[in-house]
This record gives sequence, structure tokens and C-alpha cells, in this order.
Amino acid sequence: MYKKIRLLLVDDEERFRSTLVKRLSEKGFDPKDAPGGIEALQMIRNSEFDIVVLDIKMPEMDGIETLGQIKKISPDTEVILLTGHANVESAVEGMRLGAYDYLMKPCELEQLLEKISAAYAVKTQREEKRVSDKVKKDMEHWQKHWYRS
Repeated sequence: MYKKIRLLLVDDEERFRSTLVKRLSEKGFDPKDAPGGIEALQMIRNSEFDIVVLDIKMPEMDGIETLGQIKKISPDTEVILLTGHANVESAVEGMRLGAYDYLMKPCELEQLLEKISAAYAVKTQREEKRVSDKVKKDMEHWQKHWYRS
């Protein structure tokens, strides 16, 4: 199940990021990773991701700024924020800007897996509704057209 979720991890702490990539890979994910916001945005422009797990406190471009750019480039990508600095205000600001949720670092892997699964379910439901609405609209259009003829 996890293999089909396109996941990007963004964190400037190399050790944390590589450990998380390894642990998620062991759970069946094929995660991609980036050391910062600038690199993450480049990857998002070139590939589609379902979920981005994003650290808030990073040099150059922080997680809140990165989140804003992600939502402009790929509005349907769900973002889970990580904060290791007990900065709940930033996490709440991130949610206001469109993040799905946030976790405090370090977090338990099971907590992160639950958030990823829930975020993916929300994204999938939204996409299914969009397709369903389009089919319904197209059917209504063709019914009107059909009955006029």
C-alpha cells in the first residue's frame, strides 16, 4: 500500500533525514528526500508527490515559506509539518496556510505513518470527488444536449 504513495521528506538535519528514509523504506515506502526548501521545490516542479513531510526550521528557506510555495506549485499535495523547536505557533500558521497537520520532533514512526495514511486518504477522497463531480457535470451536459436533439 505504501509503495504507491509518492512521499518527499524535507529536513536539513542529514542524520534525521537519512534515518527516517531508512525506516520508511523498511515499512514499504520509496521515499525521496531533500535537504532544504529550495531543493524540495525543484523536485516538486519535476515530479508529483502526494505527501511532503516538511521540517519547519531550516536555513535559507524555512518550512513555512516552503509550504506556501508548495501550495502554489502543487495545491493538492498534502504537507505534514515537523517542528523540533516547540514552536506550535509556526505549526498553527502552517496549518492556516494549508498544511494537513504537524508533529513534534522527534516523533514516533507509528505517529508519522498514521498522519501519512490519513493525509493520503484525504487527498485520494478529494481527487475521487473531483472526478465524480466532473463525470456528473458531463452527464448533465450530454443529457441536455441529447434531449434537445
